[in-house]
Amino acid sequence: QMRLVESGGGLVLAGGSLRLSCAASGRNLRNYAMGWFRQAPGKEREFVAGISVNGGNTDYADSVKGRFTISRANTKNTVYLQMNSLRPEDTAVYYCNAEGSSRNYWGQGTQVTVSS
Repeated sequence: QMRLVESGGGLVLAGGSLRLSCAASGRNLRNYAMGWFRQAPGKEREFVAGISVNGGNTDYADSVKGRFTISRANTKNTVYLQMNSLRPEDTAVYYCNAEGSSRNYWGQGTQVTVSS
């Protein structure tokens, strides 16, 4: 079993920055493609960013391209999401996801609130 724990969320003014972390235990993250998703109140969970096993490939939702950066530190078993130029519409609970060959793992989420 893998356990994912997100941290780094909080309240920030529009235009500000936050860095989210996703720390894994129980399994080595280096075997998993990783992603960040978010869910705003009343909306479905949506993809934000993804990174390949070796970190060589990344993908972003159009809404965050140029503002968010996903990275991973396999030696620390941690994945990050650097969020810059935050907007009120980025307000959501952010979830970390580990995509395995047989199942996916999810963290409990961290709240990000951007005030205007």
